[in-house]
Amino acid sequence: MIAPSLHDRPTVFCSREVAFLFPPHLSTMTSIKLNSGYSIPTVGLGVWQAEKEETVPAILWALEAGYRHIDTAALYKNEEEVGEAIRKSGIPRDQIFVTTKLWNDDQGYEQALAGFDVSLKKLGLDYIDLYLLHAPLPGKRADSWRALEKLHKEGKIRSIGVSNYGVHHLKEMESYATITPAVNQIEITPYLQRREIVDYCKSKGIVIQAYSPLTQGQKLNDPPLVGVAAKYGKSTAQILIRWGIEKGFVTLPKSVKKDRLAANIDVFDFKITPGDMAVLDGLEAALVVGWDPTVWE
Repeated sequence: MIAPSLHDRPTVFCSREVAFLFPPHLSTMTSIKLNSGYSIPTVGLGVWQAEKEETVPAILWALEAGYRHIDTAALYKNEEEVGEAIRKSGIPRDQIFVTTKLWNDDQGYEQALAGFDVSLKKLGLDYIDLYLLHAPLPGKRADSWRALEKLHKEGKIRSIGVSNYGVHHLKEMESYATITPAVNQIEITPYLQRREIVDYCKSKGIVIQAYSPLTQGQKLNDPPLVGVAAKYGKSTAQILIRWGIEKGFVTLPKSVKKDRLAANIDVFDFKITPGDMAVLDGLEAALVVGWDPTVWE
C-alpha cells in the first residue's frame, strides 16, 4: 500500500525568492493511496498554533527539508500564510498536498459551501487536496458532509474526509454519505492508540491521520520511549513519528523550528523492529493531550 517515489538525482526548485536543492534521501517521500485515487504524503507539517509571522518561514524551511504536505484549518487562522509560502517556494502546486478544515461555526449545508469558498480564497489556490469536517458537530454534520460531496463532485476538492470522528459517527455516516471519507484525522500516539477507531477505519478503507503525534511534548522523556530511541540513534520524537508510519498512519508533527522540522522528516532511513513496536504498543495510557470530539453524541 505504501510506495516510495525514487529519484536518482537531487531535485532543484527555484524561484526569484527561494532556491531549494534536495538530496535524494530528503526529496524521497513515501505516500499512501487514498480511496479517492489520490496519494497523500506520509508525513505532513501541522501548523496548528503557528503564529502568523512564524508560518511562512516554517513552511519554507519544511519544504526545503523535503515536506510535501501542509495541514492547516480555518480555525488556525493561518491559511493566507500557507498559501503565501506555497507561492514563494516556487514548487509546482501539484507537488504540494494541502489539507484544510471546515470549522464548526460554518457547519450546515449552505454555511459549509460558503466556508469552503473563504478558505479557498485565503489560500489563493484553485483546489484543495483534502478538505475535512473538523469535528462531528451534532445536528449539522450530515448537511455539512453533503456540501463536501458537492464540492468534491465539482472538482474543487480532490479528497474529502473527517476529523475527530468516533466509530459511532462513522457508522452513522453510512445512512447519509454517498462518498466514504478518505481519512479520519484523530489524535493518536503509542499512549493513545484508539484501536477500535483504527480497526473500523481500516475495514472501510479510511486512512488514519495522526495529529499531536509527539504528545505535545508530554512523553518525550518517558523512559521506555527513551530506551527504544537509544537503540536507533534517533530522538524520541523521531521514534513516535516512525511508529505512526509503521502503523500505516499519516503523521502530522508540528514545529516552527528549522532543526526540528528537518529532524521530524528524517525518519525514512530506519524501521522499528517488531519487538520494539511491541514495547511501544505497550505504552497505551488513554492519554488525550488535546480535545476529544470522538466521544460527542
